[in-house]
Amino acid sequence: MKLNVNGQALAANVPGDMPLLWVLRDHLNLTGTKYGCGIGQCGACTVHLDGAPVRACLTPAAEAVGKKVLTIEGAADTPRGRAVQAAWEKLNVVQCGYCQSGQIMSAIALIESNPVPTELDIDAAMAGNICRCATYQRIRAAILEAAAAPRG
Repeated sequence: MKLNVNGQALAANVPGDMPLLWVLRDHLNLTGTKYGCGIGQCGACTVHLDGAPVRACLTPAAEAVGKKVLTIEGAADTPRGRAVQAAWEKLNVVQCGYCQSGQIMSAIALIESNPVPTELDIDAAMAGNICRCATYQRIRAAILEAAAAPRG
C-alpha cells in the first residue's frame, strides 16, 4: 500500500483494514501519534486525512490511500502547525505530554477551518480530545494565541 504521509510517498506491506495508527507507528516508525483508548474516544491518535482530523485508531489504512496524511511529525512543516506548536511552547501547555500530539493536530485542523475561533468554537472542536492533566485552559489560550498569529 502506498501512502502520502507528511508529503512523502511511503509504502507499507499491510492489510487494508489495519488501523492507520499501527501503520504509522509500527510500519513507518512515526511514533508521535499516540495510542490512547483504541476506540476513538480520547483523541490521542488524531492525524489529518486531506486536512480533516481523524482518529487513526479507527481509520483503516486503505482509507488513506490516495489522500494526504499529516501527522505530528509533519505539523511543523505547515504555517498553522508552526503557530500552534509555538503557542503551546510559549504558554507551557504540556504537562505529561501524552495527549499533546492529538491535541495539537485537532487545534491545527480547527484553525485551518475556522481562522478566528471563539472559546465556544474551541471547546466544541476540542471536546473529543482528553487531557488527563486537565490543561484545558492553557490549550484554549494557546489555540487563541495561534489563531491570532500572522498567516503564512
